[in-house]
Amino acid sequence: MSAYQKTLERLYELQKFGIKLGLSSTQNLLRGLGDPQRGLACLHIAGTNGKGSVGAMLEAALMAAGIKAGFYTSPHLERFSERFRVNGREITQRQVMDLASRVWAVVELREPPTFFEFVTAMAFAHFRDQGVELAIMETGLGGRLDATNICEPLATVITNLGLEHQEYLGRHLRDIAYEKAGIIKPGVPLVHGVTQPAARRLVEQTAARLGAPVYRRGRELRFRRGPGGRFDLRGRLWVLPDLETNLVGRHQPLNACLALGAAEALAQAGLALGPGHLRAGLTHVRWPGRLEQWPSGPGQPTLWLDGAHNPPAARALLASLPRIQGQRRPLVMVVGVMADKEIGRILSLLLPAADRVIYSRPAYQRAADPAALAAAAPPGAPPGEIEPDLGRALARARRLAGRRGMVLVTGSLFTVGEARALLSGRHKTDLP
Repeated sequence: MSAYQKTLERLYELQKFGIKLGLSSTQNLLRGLGDPQRGLACLHIAGTNGKGSVGAMLEAALMAAGIKAGFYTSPHLERFSERFRVNGREITQRQVMDLASRVWAVVELREPPTFFEFVTAMAFAHFRDQGVELAIMETGLGGRLDATNICEPLATVITNLGLEHQEYLGRHLRDIAYEKAGIIKPGVPLVHGVTQPAARRLVEQTAARLGAPVYRRGRELRFRRGPGGRFDLRGRLWVLPDLETNLVGRHQPLNACLALGAAEALAQAGLALGPGHLRAGLTHVRWPGRLEQWPSGPGQPTLWLDGAHNPPAARALLASLPRIQGQRRPLVMVVGVMADKEIGRILSLLLPAADRVIYSRPAYQRAADPAALAAAAPPGAPPGEIEPDLGRALARARRLAGRRGMVLVTGSLFTVGEARALLSGRHKTDLP
């Protein structure tokens, strides 16, 4: 085992401490590292879905403007290093080992950090080391007590809200809104796309109490769909007609609308960012594993990957399916879902769109057993079969789909990440 793999193995051992909501452990780690978050300009993003897409759009816009951008996100698809990017480049293995060593040196054994707390401390230290001009920080879970909520943002974004992680965030949407609204800071602009009336009131009341200006999608921030997937954006400061984005999906103009609001707020905060930079960013943005088409050889079906890991993401995938599928039949789904997700609801949304289903799983301990997925299929689900080995499931799906059909790998980002590695001819050497 290489020194890098040993570093990752030790990091992943921290997962035994599970999820711990609270900031004290992260604050202690950062204090030991010299508080690298102090003075680091940030954009903080929370929400149920769309955080990564909005962050990737803004990263691309910042790069187009020549602004050195950091991007911290989770989970990774294939490589641990995907979690930390500077100007689109992943952290190196040597940097991971050095940073991990520095953080281990300040760990208080009486208060062992969780995996996410440790890795978040690495992110802040890395971005300080690299002289990042703006760090895009994506929450891991919730917001108020998420380890990233140590940051000092120039603007905050709440993408949308749905029922998620209810064992940690609360049973009701209002509880979850309260946790997400915890990222709002006094006087710091908030950009949001929350649509549910009660949740929206709570978010906006929190902002009003803290004196944070509010820019809402559908009010200050608007979009209009055009032909061929193109769209127009109108914000408080900028009007951007006839746009297109590299990211496929009917929901992406909604994410672009939030990216517009955040970019305007950052520009008002003093960053040299303009509408042309956002236009360029939307054109060149990449966000793998989210409605991503994989290259197919002659005589093979088209193959798409999308980590629809919760009901809102499943609905977004379904809304985009007619556009990516066209007339291709049959549609064969390869489905792998985590055991702690809303399996029944996810399957009831996804499976009616398929002609055949293969129940599989990634090599990850949290993954649901494929037999359990098959048992949870809704009445009237299309014909299905069980293939626990994801590589064999992909090969089987391609045979079933034929050259006129389509294969869709979905249900979890972990499933998508392992599929990408297999399709690339690589082993997924990073532990999940």
